[in-house]
Amino acid sequence: MGLIIISFIVVFFLIASGALLVFYRDALPQRIADAINPRQKKRNVVDAIRESGLSIGGVVEHFQHVLPKSQAEVSIVMQRLTRAGYRNESAIRVFYGCKVLVPVVLCAIALVSGAAKFSPFFVYASCLGLGFLGPDFWLGRMIKQRQKKMERGLPDVLDLLIICIEAGLSLDQATARTAEELQKAQPELCDEFGILVLEQRAGRARSEAWKNLSERTGVDSIRNLVSVLVQSEQFGTSVAKTLRVHSDTMRAKRIQQVEEMAAKTSVKLVFPLVFFIFPALFLVTLGPAVILMMESFKTFFAN
Repeated sequence: MGLIIISFIVVFFLIASGALLVFYRDALPQRIADAINPRQKKRNVVDAIRESGLSIGGVVEHFQHVLPKSQAEVSIVMQRLTRAGYRNESAIRVFYGCKVLVPVVLCAIALVSGAAKFSPFFVYASCLGLGFLGPDFWLGRMIKQRQKKMERGLPDVLDLLIICIEAGLSLDQATARTAEELQKAQPELCDEFGILVLEQRAGRARSEAWKNLSERTGVDSIRNLVSVLVQSEQFGTSVAKTLRVHSDTMRAKRIQQVEEMAAKTSVKLVFPLVFFIFPALFLVTLGPAVILMMESFKTFFAN
């Protein structure tokens, strides 16, 4: 088994070295010139890696052209990547490259480890299926985690937004100040608010910018907030009072959700009690009595 693992590591490094030589051979003359001419300013390892492009993402991007994809599918994937917080242009290329490279890696692991000897068709089909769908599941998990963080941090952001508005700032200025102040505490929401501020500064209407915020995040609480703000702007009501009522409503809803989860605990404990705890309890309490009864019956029938 140790020999198999060592051989797999050696093959992996050989393939990675070959890929780096093929894809980044243009950077070799520059590195040779730097080595010949030592008078140039020395660069650290991080800068050299960034300039030469020696990164996993850069290698994976070259596999994106293998899969056929339509424009509608690319638009949906881009929207999901945006909701997960990946807005770089290379994110879509890395995603499709992973959908090609992960199945190949899983099949190579199955081949090297010897798992394919038991049922080759089933093992390779499973590796291809899991490798192809794995990036989609991972992206969905990242979207849910980011949405949950934004939903949890929204009441705190609204509190600071209310304080800024009541201090005399406009809604746009309060949004920019909130995104600046809570950058470390709520980075996901402040990132989205920063994009909202940039859209408004670029000349987009306030209502349209807030609607784009709800579409980018996909969080129901943010959609409700945007609807409340748009209605408040249309009818001319106080924005601070509207946000305060909405914040209190969200906190009350969160308390109700916690109480609901606590009430469901007793029902969820039924299955572990029945299948795990009760059998062990019966075995401990009734086991000695059953053993004594069996021994008594043996002596009785033996006589």
